[in-house]
Amino acid sequence: MRGPGRRACLPEDAGSLEALLLGAGFVAAQEEADELRACAAGDAELLEALVGRRLTGEPLAWITGTVSFCSSEIGVDPGVYVPRWQSEPLALRAVERLPANGVAIDLCTGTGAMAKTLATSRPGARVVASDVDERAVACAAANGVEVYCGDLFTPLPRTLEGRADVVVGVVPYVPTPALALLPRDTFAFESPLSYDGGREGTEILRRVLAECPRFLRRGGALLLELGGEQADALGDDLDRLGYVDVVVLFDQDGDVRGVEVTLGQRR
Repeated sequence: MRGPGRRACLPEDAGSLEALLLGAGFVAAQEEADELRACAAGDAELLEALVGRRLTGEPLAWITGTVSFCSSEIGVDPGVYVPRWQSEPLALRAVERLPANGVAIDLCTGTGAMAKTLATSRPGARVVASDVDERAVACAAANGVEVYCGDLFTPLPRTLEGRADVVVGVVPYVPTPALALLPRDTFAFESPLSYDGGREGTEILRRVLAECPRFLRRGGALLLELGGEQADALGDDLDRLGYVDVVVLFDQDGDVRGVEVTLGQRR
């Protein structure tokens, strides 16, 4: 049983819980306090357990089981990469490029948040996804996504070759030397496989560029999340592989967040 001293540490109201989380360094303390209390549904002992997990740095979405992405509630299983709000503009841009009855592919889908956004916005389209992590595949399937287990394009149905209107992906793109600069708790819970993009952070990005034309139709769009100087670093690959109309995507702070390209006609 839990002793009285332990129970005394439990915040008794939203204000004290918010203060506890804020003091622990969680910048969105009020929102997190609300989510934790809603998840506990009035059960004080459960709330104590949930708060204890959060204070270790465990992702909030693993604790509550959901995250909001593009106005949809996405189920999140423990161990699966949690979609970030910073990826929402990429998803919305992908929706704009996807015809009502088109075909879209979501690589490294994780929870399936990107694929679900596409499918919800374009119910007449076929949206498929892939991921190498069996836990992610199970999570995405539970979120209603048509998902296949395997590396990038490898597990996708051959019948989709040359038919995709949109390929989108939040693939690993953090340079290996920069992994140590990520928040301390990141790898205490999330797998480096979700982040590690090789020495320059572009290894998997380059693989996607090279393999994509097998599935993406001419005139179709490829949208990838990336950062820093990676868009410039990929310039030669984009030109050599026949991509045109390169658009670098920026966030509200002016930082590079992605790239959108179109597959040109054969030379």
